[in-house]
Amino acid sequence: MWKRVDGLRTIGLGTPGRFRDELNRLVLEGTKIATAGLWRVDYEAEGEVIESVGERLVLLDSDEQPIATLEVTRAESRPFGEVPWELARDEGEGFTSIEDFRDGYRRVYAHEGVSLADDDLMVCVWFRLLELAREA
Repeated sequence: MWKRVDGLRTIGLGTPGRFRDELNRLVLEGTKIATAGLWRVDYEAEGEVIESVGERLVLLDSDEQPIATLEVTRAESRPFGEVPWELARDEGEGFTSIEDFRDGYRRVYAHEGVSLADDDLMVCVWFRLLELAREA
């Protein structure tokens, strides 16, 4: 189960550390407005359902602390081999082609010991930044 903050599900992009810090920077700049997760690893294994349009998510930093609230604007599932360029572009991570996106995702999941096949179900989520978290 994903962590909850004030009753909202959280989202931690990438693995904590430099990778997550960079992804969060892209979100806060407005460059990154989408992400994707592997259904069997990121949802099914966690006992979570796919995000819904209008749902608010708390974005976590590398210390698992809230930094912002996001609102889901679109969510859908597709086989990995059918994830569209639109998602890769909207991830804002500089992918140069859909093949570059797929290679990047395969590397990230391989680093976690997970192989990614074209027929693996991916959850594609688009979002907008609603507000920054209040500092204590």
